[in-house]
Amino acid sequence: MERLTAVRMVLLLVFVGWLFMWVMLPTKTYKDSWKLTLSARLGSTYFREQGTNLLLFSFPIMFLASLGCVYLHFQKKSCPESNLSRRSWLDSWNRPLIVMNPLGIVSAMELMFAAMFVVLLGWSLGNYLYVSFGHLHMHTASEKVWEAKFRSVGLRLGYIGNITWAFLFFPVTRGSSILQLVGLTSESSVKYHIWLGHLSMVLFTAHSVGFIIYWAITDQMALMLEWSRTYVSNVAGEIAFILALVMWVTSIPRVRRKMFELFFYAHQTYILYLFFYIIHVGVAYFCLILPGIFLFLIDRYLRFLQSRTNVRVVAARLLPCDTLELNFTKIAGLDYNPASILFLNVPSISKLQWHPFTVTSNANMEPDMLTVLIKCQGTWSRKLYQHLSGSPIHHLQVSVEGPYGPTSSHFLRYENLVLISGGSGITPFISIIRELTFQRARQEQQPDDEHHKLPKSVVLICAFKNSADLSMLDILLPLTSNLTSRSYLSEINLEIQAYITRETEQPLENTKKPLQTIWFKPHPSDSPISAPLGPNSWLWLCAIISSSFVMFLVLLGILTRYHIYPKERVPEGSVYNYTFKTLWDMFLVCGSVFLATSFVFLWQKKENNKKEGMKVQNLEGDHEVGEEIESVAHRSVLETTEVHFSRRPDLKSILMEKNKKGSATGVLVSGPRNMRHEVAKICSSPNQAKNLHLEAMSFNW
Repeated sequence: MERLTAVRMVLLLVFVGWLFMWVMLPTKTYKDSWKLTLSARLGSTYFREQGTNLLLFSFPIMFLASLGCVYLHFQKKSCPESNLSRRSWLDSWNRPLIVMNPLGIVSAMELMFAAMFVVLLGWSLGNYLYVSFGHLHMHTASEKVWEAKFRSVGLRLGYIGNITWAFLFFPVTRGSSILQLVGLTSESSVKYHIWLGHLSMVLFTAHSVGFIIYWAITDQMALMLEWSRTYVSNVAGEIAFILALVMWVTSIPRVRRKMFELFFYAHQTYILYLFFYIIHVGVAYFCLILPGIFLFLIDRYLRFLQSRTNVRVVAARLLPCDTLELNFTKIAGLDYNPASILFLNVPSISKLQWHPFTVTSNANMEPDMLTVLIKCQGTWSRKLYQHLSGSPIHHLQVSVEGPYGPTSSHFLRYENLVLISGGSGITPFISIIRELTFQRARQEQQPDDEHHKLPKSVVLICAFKNSADLSMLDILLPLTSNLTSRSYLSEINLEIQAYITRETEQPLENTKKPLQTIWFKPHPSDSPISAPLGPNSWLWLCAIISSSFVMFLVLLGILTRYHIYPKERVPEGSVYNYTFKTLWDMFLVCGSVFLATSFVFLWQKKENNKKEGMKVQNLEGDHEVGEEIESVAHRSVLETTEVHFSRRPDLKSILMEKNKKGSATGVLVSGPRNMRHEVAKICSSPNQAKNLHLEAMSFNW
């Protein structure tokens, strides 16, 4: 524990030091003193103008990501339950402070960091302008002072946009050690990516439009077609800006919801955007934003390698409410926590589209199985449901990425749990309830184990449109389970309050469609779902990050010293082609990531194949066992469920009643935006709801 504490202090100091350099970057002190001294020492024949930025802005985050992987590995090994303890000083900061569109639910801590980031941008812009206005450069003989200042403002707005880009890719790096260090997942931090994306586009739009206006008023419109050999390429910047505008417009919430496929395909042009953007800013500024791109590239390539394998689908359960459950086999060493996310691609539906779904299975209760629940709410999911419910299918080809999720079962730390769901929002709670049933069984086997205290009561409040949706409660127990002889749902003190909002009474039993189970035959080319980097994934990720970054530095040093530097020391003052130098940097980054990641992935795949030498369980023919489990689950759910017709839950009364009991109550809400916001407003008061601790789950970005 003492070593882990020391590592936490080192990580904090490195991160604070990195932020401090961003604060100092725009100042006169850095420009006139620090930069000159550092450039004289670091701008060697091996790194030239990139040396300073590589040391001050790239190296700290790469070190932080690598050491963070080691920390997470040993934390998981030595004290897996330590992060379940109460942290009251953080709870008050995580309480909802702002609940409004389009920001959504914003806690005090999020607002504080957002305000600090805005202050950083304002501080940087002010200092950049102070320094530049003191040393104005007139680019033409007839240029006026106000025109030079106008150009300077436009240029510095681009500099500020680069700051947002330094943080832009961290929230969407799914297997990020940096996110895990601060208790975030890529799903919960996507909103930060959205905020940063909008902010960067405002700044880059002002930067681009400002330069077009400047060229127009100074009669230099020909510069729009300039691709300079010795300086930034204006054409590359304009291409990047046009691509960014397409992504920005299609990501507007109304456009994204109504035309998701347009948003999805338009957003894939980020690769081209990055290419032209980096060419435009050049190698020195590329090193400022390199860490986020470098780590995202590693994560993205790992996802690509994992998705090349077809996974084995054992069965599909078709529910009467136009919902289906897919059951996959998984390698025994693949562990994940409740509320994890799995990304699916079904080539027979669409070869390009990937969709995220909540994992409903439990890694402890189902060591060889992984399941997801899919509600038919869009074109892709409806096509899949129709495909399975049509003519008999013996095999379904599926590729996956993940699962990704939280590092711990944090909901176990509360004395009481209230789970509030709307429609398909119940899916993350299925995995949570399964985890609670497993922990209850484990607790009975080890009654003296103090590390496995469970909530005293669990209330599931689920709102559905139609009574057919109640069939989703029948899968609270898995298709295959070692708890077939006894149901633990009642023993975790589970109370289910179901609300049917569009029906006034229970329909006749014989009018319900039966739950249908489809069993698939295994295909020789299919494999169980496995972690791309094996059971010690954090250590292997550390190896990839550190080795690939060191490889990049070594190759860059060799290239600069023996290819670029000799051409730049010609007596006539020749300058190496600005674009070619940037292309070399991008090539070396991609090559280093490709080599290091491929080696580790293929090595782990070989190890996984050895472990999978044992026979994969073939569940075809176990229909009687499946039917028995479904029957047990149905009876157990009936015992604990109270159904209310033609009404909505009075969430405020329910939560205030829990708050009066004086014990810490975890409030987990998943469902439509209006429901999440309503619950957040109830839990936002530190005085009236001081015992309620909210966590909102949103999977519809």
